[in-house]
Amino acid sequence: MNCAYFGICGSCTLYPEYQRQLEIKVEKFSSLFAKKPQVFPSPQSHFRARGEFGILHQEGGLSYTMYGMRGGKVAIQECPIMLQPIFTAMPKLMGYLQKDRLLLDKLFRIDFLSGLSGETLATLVYHKKLDEKWVKSAKELHQELGLHIIGRSRGQKIAFGQEYITEELLIGDRAYRYRHYEGSFTQPNPYVNIKMIQWVLEQSKDFGGDLLELYCGAGNFTLPLAQNFGKVLATEVSKSSIKAAKENRAMNGIKNIEFVRLSAEEVAEALRGERAFRRLADIDLKAYDFRTVFVDPPRCGLDSATRGVVKEFENIVYISCNLNTLKRDVEALEDTHEIVDLAIFDQFPYTRHLESGVVLKKIKR
Repeated sequence: MNCAYFGICGSCTLYPEYQRQLEIKVEKFSSLFAKKPQVFPSPQSHFRARGEFGILHQEGGLSYTMYGMRGGKVAIQECPIMLQPIFTAMPKLMGYLQKDRLLLDKLFRIDFLSGLSGETLATLVYHKKLDEKWVKSAKELHQELGLHIIGRSRGQKIAFGQEYITEELLIGDRAYRYRHYEGSFTQPNPYVNIKMIQWVLEQSKDFGGDLLELYCGAGNFTLPLAQNFGKVLATEVSKSSIKAAKENRAMNGIKNIEFVRLSAEEVAEALRGERAFRRLADIDLKAYDFRTVFVDPPRCGLDSATRGVVKEFENIVYISCNLNTLKRDVEALEDTHEIVDLAIFDQFPYTRHLESGVVLKKIKR
């Protein structure tokens, strides 16, 4: 990828040619796990579906900014890691804003969200109250550029178009549609996300029984995974994510998933019968034939109570964004489970960040 800001902008920190980047990541992974992983690469440019950019007001004009490699902020005009719809929208939006003082005044950040569907949402964040004049100008911006626009200020959120994009991912021979809401978690690299989902589907195709999923988000993995299991119980602590997950389930016409707002710790309490939850009042946990648990936790990994729960399952599928906590959690499971497959998913080219997957199966005594 050609980028004028390599070595200056702090967004990218790993600069060798792409194949060497993958080798570095495999070496790191292999230093922690003895078994060789499958490696799933990324496109080398235009792969990132969301980004946050500061705004620099100066005499020579307006610029986007990122944090610099050596501190401070760096003015940029483009960012070639962004998905093509965002990359195309960035200069158009900047050109429009420079001609409209109402939209430009006290603007300090713009967040972008897009997907393979091409829908794009831009959130304009301000240090001022958004009044009726601003609303009129923002509406004209939305109509002129065809972007979904959200204005944010303290205590204010005003949307033009939609406050979400509708993404479409082709998994196997089926297209799945997802609503990704502004400000909520989404997978950052849709090309690699498809590879992750397909890998998890392939790994779990013969597991049978029912599935428990923890940290399900808006149903990114849940919807396709439902085809491999009789029933799915998927849990997530975020209200907005559960709302989106239920909308996504309906939009895709999937009937065998129950989404429930519970933390991983609360799921552990419920499964052990230690606590009753009103949110589970209509769900009979004893009616599930749970054989597989799927987890995609935050960087902190699994807490000790959750590790204790997943140990009870025949099959564990674990997607991780932190090699250190993954290693810790796998070591805690090695007395009951063995690794049967490993994978690396390069969601974050030009950085040392790494997404990985592990499948563990209970050891037969």
